Amino acid sequence: MPHFSRYIGIDYSGAETADSSCKGIRVFMAEGSGEPAQVQPPPSPRRYWTRRGLAEWLREELDRDIPTLVGIDHAFSFPLAYFEQYRLPSYWQGFLEDFHHYWPTDAPHTYVCFIREDPYGRGKWRTGERSWLRLTERWTATAKSVFGFGVQGEVATSTHAGLPWLLYPRRQCKRPVHFWPFNGWEIPEGKSVVAEVYPSLWTRRFPREDRDSDEQAAYAAASWLRRADRDGSLGEFLNPSLTAEERGIAKIEGWILGVV
Repeated sequence: MPHFSRYIGIDYSGAETADSSCKGIRVFMAEGSGEPAQVQPPPSPRRYWTRRGLAEWLREELDRDIPTLVGIDHAFSFPLAYFEQYRLPSYWQGFLEDFHHYWPTDAPHTYVCFIREDPYGRGKWRTGERSWLRLTERWTATAKSVFGFGVQGEVATSTHAGLPWLLYPRRQCKRPVHFWPFNGWEIPEGKSVVAEVYPSLWTRRFPREDRDSDEQAAYAAASWLRRADRDGSLGEFLNPSLTAEERGIAKIEGWILGVV
């Protein structure tokens, strides 16, 4: 039996500000065994999703009594070396709050590059090396470092822009949401789940048709989540075969759903 009733794939963008209309943010949702369809932002002068608008919409959807699996395309945490460098607590909420203090990328009129390039800003006290990789990234041939700004296929900007918005549903949702794997590898019955995904694992598995690359990434994420839940293979991915040491690291660094 499937665990979820809906599947949402989100291709993320760290471009411009939290209130900027970003062509790179795309959302596809599948209900039950139905085909994923693109979700457009609510009517407004902006043509595309904003990060703020997406966070508000997602909060509303997660508050509905519909078990939903959400995959978001950016890293949910940083490598263990970062935690060691800054002597941070190993629990995820503490990491998010500490990061938000130094990188308030959800603030109005704020670009990631503004904080990154400001020699007098707080961001310089929370940086990392491009050579630092999370365990899940070392297991994924093409995954990039969360500190690899300016490289082809980078995830650094979207990650630094998106992390503060993970705090938003944790604080604002009326119904508790399970953030995998930080809240546990096992999913309670009827609970909605938000997980990190890497759509490049799946984009070539599904026909592209007339979708652009961002649309295809979100579509592939929603399609794979639905298929894995419906064919019974999702449990293996939600509870990957890791040693006790690897699990301990993943509870700090996070894990990409689909990597086994």
